[in-house]
Amino acid sequence: MNKVVIITGTSSGLGRAFAQALLEAGFKVVGTVRKPDAALEFEQLKPGAAFARVLDVTEAPERLASVVEEIEQNVGPVYALINNAGYGHEGTLEESSMEELRQQFEVNVFGAVAMMKAVLPNMRARREGRILNVTSMGGLMTMPGLSYYHGSKFALEGISSSLAKEVRPLGIYVTAVEPGMFRTDWAGRSMVRSERTLSDYDAVFNPIREARKARSGQQPGDPARAGKAIADFLTVTEPPLHLLLGPDAFEYVQKEFEALRSEFTAWEAVTRSTNFGQND
Repeated sequence: MNKVVIITGTSSGLGRAFAQALLEAGFKVVGTVRKPDAALEFEQLKPGAAFARVLDVTEAPERLASVVEEIEQNVGPVYALINNAGYGHEGTLEESSMEELRQQFEVNVFGAVAMMKAVLPNMRARREGRILNVTSMGGLMTMPGLSYYHGSKFALEGISSSLAKEVRPLGIYVTAVEPGMFRTDWAGRSMVRSERTLSDYDAVFNPIREARKARSGQQPGDPARAGKAIADFLTVTEPPLHLLLGPDAFEYVQKEFEALRSEFTAWEAVTRSTNFGQND
């Protein structure tokens, strides 16, 4: 093993679980954190194999590229990037500001893309590499009150799928990893919540917000098991374009796809009525 993997957002949650599992599996892991004290803590996970870099994915793309190049020189060739850095935003669309939307995309989409662009030149030159973009089951299905979050994750899903087709002939595999509900702080202190101002949304949104708060810390998903799954996944020879993590993710996404299929079928006649030369 001893291959180098960059993981963004390793201070806690799934990013930390991924890092710990990869270190146990024999990878070298470079974890990005946003504070110097978190960097010292991360490197103590496994001295000589755990390397931290203080980095915010919303920094200038040139800065991200320079950090990746420094890692290539001082740690080793980057075999894989796991784009994990991100956060959730909760709030109805009408009650959430445009600035909150911009910030959600800055972190969850633009930062992830900038990291991909930073690792691709060397991966392409070596004709080898893996990119795992941690989206969410929320990149394939939706719930009320998460429109900005879903938008960012749907965007990353589309980018991942298109990029995968661009770089597969170059020996690079891209996978969107879609976790369900894991026992992290995603729905706790890590989530940004817009202030409620419009009572018209109380009936649909208040129960969802309260249920999500109550479930925080009680989610069924085990981050350590997710980490083990990702460590094993990095060694498979033909990785898929998508990897759902968690039984709940499988069930929610399957239900969404079944609803889509039913809707498409119900409106198939209208769909097929729009070409030139068709009889009314």
